[in-house]
Amino acid sequence: MELDIRETIAKRSAWISLISNTVLTIGKVIVGLFGHSDAVFADGIHSAADVFASVIVLLVIRISSKPADQEHPYGHGKAEVIVSGIVGILLFLVSIYVVYEGISGFFHQVETPSFLAMGAAVFSFIAKLLLFRTSLAVAKQNNSKALEAIAFDHKADIWASIAAAIGVFISIIGEYLNLPFLLYGDKAASIFVAYLIFKISKEMLTESFDILLERNINSKMLQDYVAIISEFPEVKRIDRIRGREHGHYILVDLRISIDHSMTIKEGHDLSKAIKQRLIKKFDNIEEVLIHLNPYYREIP
Repeated sequence: MELDIRETIAKRSAWISLISNTVLTIGKVIVGLFGHSDAVFADGIHSAADVFASVIVLLVIRISSKPADQEHPYGHGKAEVIVSGIVGILLFLVSIYVVYEGISGFFHQVETPSFLAMGAAVFSFIAKLLLFRTSLAVAKQNNSKALEAIAFDHKADIWASIAAAIGVFISIIGEYLNLPFLLYGDKAASIFVAYLIFKISKEMLTESFDILLERNINSKMLQDYVAIISEFPEVKRIDRIRGREHGHYILVDLRISIDHSMTIKEGHDLSKAIKQRLIKKFDNIEEVLIHLNPYYREIP
């Protein structure tokens, strides 16, 4: 039931992003072309990439929400990580295209963007700000890497829309003040938009590769786990603790030493109690694998 609720919420958020990005893409591409604004057009291309990302997320959400099975004993959570990486690659390619178009624009005669182009950029900023906050809240609530990727994609669009609006405004001012060099403000803004898109893509790709390579979770989280485990007096020593993200959940590997005289049943009951307390305290932990080592008191 919980997985069904998570899937429903995630799909709703992805559909909202898909419809919103489709409208914004069409609007900004048309306004960018007819309003003579490379920055707004580039922002529209970025939104087109968002449409593709939303479609991918919709396709993968059902897969990542499936419980573990015989063929996938650790679950299907990494499907979301793969999607996040795909979105990151897509954004990287978009940034290369946008910067190419922006630089080539400096070698051609420019036309002054219209006020409609600036209006489109401002409207996009407001819409993307709302979408970013909503998507990020849902992503954190459901520990979804796929929705988090969409949220940070919206964040890139926020800054891109601001840059586009400023670039268009500078170009319009240049026309009215008869300052030809300011007419290239729109071109410069499109290059800055490309940089912002590249920065977001780099962050997403880095995180995706780290998770796929099973990087250990951060030390603060491990310390929190250690604090809970240390509450059990039967645990004489924590020999090793590791944690790895698996999409929207975490798998924990633990080695502890207990008194060598404890029975197998006592060790089993202790392991079960530790696992239950960790999962109860941290709702993003899916599994805790515990290995028991014998502990011998040192004789002084």
